[in-house]
Amino acid sequence: MTEYFIQEQHLGLVTRTIVKDVDGKSLYLLVGSWGTKGDVLSLYAMNGELVASIKQVSLIFGSRFELYKGFEKVGVLQKLLNLNADFYYIQHLNWTVIGDIRNHYYSIFQRNHKIMDMNKTTLFSGDYFCLNVANDENAPLCICIAAVLDYWLYNRKKKKNRKPLNDLRIC
Repeated sequence: MTEYFIQEQHLGLVTRTIVKDVDGKSLYLLVGSWGTKGDVLSLYAMNGELVASIKQVSLIFGSRFELYKGFEKVGVLQKLLNLNADFYYIQHLNWTVIGDIRNHYYSIFQRNHKIMDMNKTTLFSGDYFCLNVANDENAPLCICIAAVLDYWLYNRKKKKNRKPLNDLRIC
């Protein structure tokens, strides 16, 4: 199981995000933007090769995101339930994401096999998200999924903080 680290404040933002290993070596660069249909977040190896991307494809009835490994579409991520635990499903890969998204503690499974788990950790250089990925081949997709889940969490918080328009007056 390999650990990947992403600085806590950078995952779901519209910024360039570096993904590092436990030794602090830069492995991937995550770039792009979110918010409207068609927006894409792309993950590049440090040699410039596109390794994965995730594209927002729907805003009606909740957001859906298409996952790409290189340039090949491999799955569609959508939210299914939000009861005591968040539950997401990735079609075509048959992956499920379950856990406490609000606290950044969740796992990705394919049937009974754990693909990844995520939690928070503190290193000497700050607070990080730690992704423990069972197979390095799945790391790029797992990083993209983590970015989407952080984006959904960020938007959920933003919607709760909006003030109602009760004082709107028409002259």
